[in-house]
Amino acid sequence: MTRTFIPKVPTSADRKWFVVDAEGKTLGHIATKIADTLRGKNKATYTPHIDMGDYVVVINAEKVALTGNKEEQKEHIHHTHYWGHLRRAPISRVRATHPTRIIEQAVAGMIHDNRLKAFIIKRLKVYAGAEHPHVEKKLIPLSI
Repeated sequence: MTRTFIPKVPTSADRKWFVVDAEGKTLGHIATKIADTLRGKNKATYTPHIDMGDYVVVINAEKVALTGNKEEQKEHIHHTHYWGHLRRAPISRVRATHPTRIIEQAVAGMIHDNRLKAFIIKRLKVYAGAEHPHVEKKLIPLSI
C-alpha cells in the first residue's frame, strides 16, 4: 500500500529569491507568474495548506505595461469603511503617485483569501525603479 507524501513545513533556508524586471511586460502575465511563485506552485512538493513559496523582488514597477485603454479606463478602488467614502482613481494617477501599488494589488487579487495570504504577500517586494536593498541575496531571474 502506497502512502501519501506530506512535506514538512519549510525553513527559511528552503526559500529562494527571484527577481522580475517589469519593464515593458504585461501586468496580468507577470502577476500570475509572481503569484504562482509566491504560493509555491512551481515546486514539486506543492501542498495547498502549507506555505511553500519563495521570495519575489519586482523592479521597475513604474514601467509595467497595460494593454488596451486600461491606463484611462481601469480604476483603483479603495474604501475607508466609512459610509460614502469610496475612493476611485484612474490607474494613470496611481502610477504617478504610488507605482508599486499596481503590481501589489494585481498579485494580491490572484492569491486566495485564507490564513496564508498575509504571510504570502509579505514575501513580495516591489520597487518603482531598478534600485533595491536585496542586492546581497542570490537573486534568480524569474522567466516570464
